[in-house]
Amino acid sequence: MNLFRKKSIQDLIKEVGQKDVTLKKELGAFDLSMLGIGAIIGTGIFVLTGVAAAEHACLALIISFVLSGLACVFAALCYAEFASTVPVSGSAYTYSYATFGEIIAWILGWDLILEYGLASSAVASGWSGYFQGLLSGFGIHFPKAITSAYDPAHGTFIDVPAIMIVLIITFLLTQGVKKSARFNSIMVIIKLAVVLLFIGVGVWYVKPGNWTPFMPFGFSGVATGAATVFFAYIGFDAVSTAAEEVKNPQKNMPIGIIASLLVCTVLYIVVSAILTGIVPYKLLDVKNPVAFALNYIHQDWVAGFISLGAIAGITTVLLVMIYGQTRLFYAISRDGLLPKVFSKVDKKKQTPVVNSWITCLLVSIFAGLVPLDKLAELVNIGTLFAFMTVSVGILYLRKNKQAPKTGFRVPFVPYIPILAFIFCGYLALQLPSASWKTFAVWLVIGLFVYFGYGRKHSTLNKAPNQIKKVV
Repeated sequence: MNLFRKKSIQDLIKEVGQKDVTLKKELGAFDLSMLGIGAIIGTGIFVLTGVAAAEHACLALIISFVLSGLACVFAALCYAEFASTVPVSGSAYTYSYATFGEIIAWILGWDLILEYGLASSAVASGWSGYFQGLLSGFGIHFPKAITSAYDPAHGTFIDVPAIMIVLIITFLLTQGVKKSARFNSIMVIIKLAVVLLFIGVGVWYVKPGNWTPFMPFGFSGVATGAATVFFAYIGFDAVSTAAEEVKNPQKNMPIGIIASLLVCTVLYIVVSAILTGIVPYKLLDVKNPVAFALNYIHQDWVAGFISLGAIAGITTVLLVMIYGQTRLFYAISRDGLLPKVFSKVDKKKQTPVVNSWITCLLVSIFAGLVPLDKLAELVNIGTLFAFMTVSVGILYLRKNKQAPKTGFRVPFVPYIPILAFIFCGYLALQLPSASWKTFAVWLVIGLFVYFGYGRKHSTLNKAPNQIKKVV
């Protein structure tokens, strides 16, 4: 059996319309940009900024965001070319099928299942914390046993609010992609308004003295901070999973990916500067640093809006992550590497309904039982691995002259893809060794699944005439 058998770009595009029921093309550039911003601005800006500033960087957190942002910009350019060239669901998994072959595509797909699935669980856990904080302001409290992940020592066993929001988001996603995109856009506008409100109020309370020392933990702290806040940028790649539901993907996919990333990078840098200017960095190791900063300057009325905006922001992140997971399952299943139930599309709603509820079940289990910090570390390493592979994929495309002359093309090849690979590789090396070991175990499990099921049921295995060596 040829583990590196490939599907040409032409074959991948042809397959999109071959099923009786296909995904509906309803999204434009604005929808995609809103999906990207919806995915990126959430847990990062409302949660991770405080921890990273307190433990790693102070004002130098700006440099951390710039480093992570550069890694993502370089990777985003590579994603944009692939999304324009191969407008098919599946993101890096599909791109790898066309460039490196089936076994590498499977590894990337299995890796992305880890990224989207655990990111969804991590975000649901963060949403639960903010939601419970909001309710507590009205004197409403859940029984402690159902307020957080399994931790008998602290009296918690399951995070019911996290499971609840996953169920609600899944129901929304099964109603059709346009309705989901419309809801996402409304939530994005709310959270952007809240972020701008924080900037408008907070800028008048900045004390430059709080910015010293600029780099209290040295450059190693900045680098660790960059690896930590990288989680804040995860999401733009999920936009590429929407490719089959986009009108004019060659034009709109690159716009959505790059525009959302640039908007979010600017907002992250500005918020980090104001946050560390308002509050001494040592006090920012809290779960709600933005609201905490406003309480610190006695702007409690704004802090209430911030909590509401955080809930809206985290909700959109969860929506896009679960959406990305369902479309990834759809693409892998259509290729035969996962059971066909994942690629079954509802005739009326034109969405993979059964797939969505299976995803809901899996995400709920992790969100309800696994602690947030463990989830975030695994998401980071999975994402960086995907970014590095996509960067190398662009070099392969150009070397073999596979990419068409039309559509978006990465400038300054090979330098941009190489920089993307180096930046992402450097950030990956900053992650704890435990994350690498767990990631390796996950990949080994994936190989067992592939050789036990995927290789036998692959559509290429059933249709030898489709196996082509891409030149």
